[in-house]
Amino acid sequence: MAARQETALHRQGDTRVLQVNVSKIGQFVFENSQQSFLGDWHIKLSEDNSDVANLQEAASRLRDSDMPVAFPTETVYGLGADATRSAAVRGIYSAKARPSDNPLIVHISSLSQLRRLLAPKNGLSPDLKSAPDPIPPIYEPLIARFWPGPLTILLPLPTPSPLAPEVTASLPTVAVRMPSSTLALALIHVADVPIAAPSANASSKPSPTTAAHVLHDLAGRIDLILDGGPCNVGVESTVVDGLTNPPVILRPGGVSIDMLRSFPGWEDVQVAYKDGAETGVPRAPGMKYKHYSPNARVLLFHGQMDGVSAKRNLGKGKSVGILTTKTWQEGFLQSGSQIPGKPPTSNMNGHVPNGDAKVRQLRENADAELEIVEVTPSLTPIAIPSTQHSQVRLSDQDEQDMTEIWTIALGQNTADIARGLFSALRELDQKGVDIIFVEGIDDSEGGAAAAVMNRLRKAAEAEIIL
Repeated sequence: MAARQETALHRQGDTRVLQVNVSKIGQFVFENSQQSFLGDWHIKLSEDNSDVANLQEAASRLRDSDMPVAFPTETVYGLGADATRSAAVRGIYSAKARPSDNPLIVHISSLSQLRRLLAPKNGLSPDLKSAPDPIPPIYEPLIARFWPGPLTILLPLPTPSPLAPEVTASLPTVAVRMPSSTLALALIHVADVPIAAPSANASSKPSPTTAAHVLHDLAGRIDLILDGGPCNVGVESTVVDGLTNPPVILRPGGVSIDMLRSFPGWEDVQVAYKDGAETGVPRAPGMKYKHYSPNARVLLFHGQMDGVSAKRNLGKGKSVGILTTKTWQEGFLQSGSQIPGKPPTSNMNGHVPNGDAKVRQLRENADAELEIVEVTPSLTPIAIPSTQHSQVRLSDQDEQDMTEIWTIALGQNTADIARGLFSALRELDQKGVDIIFVEGIDDSEGGAAAAVMNRLRKAAEAEIIL
């Protein structure tokens, strides 16, 4: 047996981090003519391989332990447990300190697994070939187009339900998705159980897109993190409910309302979410509570920022983080007296710089619309924007009145903004800033832009039009 491979993170307290390179675990064998994960498939696992050993350990813990396991998907890292066992699912809520009325998404690895889950249980083994399809027809075109991928659908629970009631917060429906990360699919397949998994962060904090983010939040609260490298999409999935008339979007994500309206039955799909925290019983994850919030105060701005506006909103902050997107220019605080700070520091988390040709190719590939993307090992270059540091004197009278400025430019491309948002918020928190100024983007284009603004509005203390 090959020596077990842990990442450079190794462990913190009782929490271990195990690395898996999905390209080394074996061969994916498709048992359908479409060569698709939607049909039946299996993995021919490699032998004497530390990546396989790590995958199997994580799968075994999901089957048999009540302690959740963190793992990567293409959107964010998830905190998974066997969705059929109450004790295991309660472990998710405990580790995250998550409110118990906030339902979870169930992750599956094939449509046959989903149909087995939804088929009514009457004491007999369901004959899936002769029984009516338990997946409502309204979802057929969406599944064909967007699965595997960042789309979650609401489905009716069978009676009796095979799922732990904690998964659905006792609602009559369950949210389900099939991730496009081949590592996530492999983990679910090897575990051979449906996996309930919210984001693997402390409740209300920014979602994690690297194993390091998970370790920061949950060290000592969970035993195992499966490190498959940084997540490519960066924001959670779109959640839709096709059981209502008209269908509705319960949470925005990479699948936009315009995309949905191009499919039969979805021409009149409506928005049923609010960007702030909602009241009442949440129908889907992420609807009711404040989410995605760093420790620092967050102010969300629309319009062109300048030094005067920045100073007016800074208050008593002595350290400010700035996230720029499409229009803000670096150094807009220079209407005060700017003093050069340390040389620009990098927030690459072990990844290579943006200029690398391999990085550029990966970024171009990742921007292709809803391409199936493998979550790759930590050293595979998915670039994270660098952090620029300077100091600004905000008072002409007081030479000691210095403010630390940490600026992260997320880029002008919406996919880049979505990919880097949570990492940037976490990086500025680690810098110890008092307040974060964020340049908002136009969410009218829907999809990832709507998802970014939804997350920012849930994180922000105030939204300001300049």
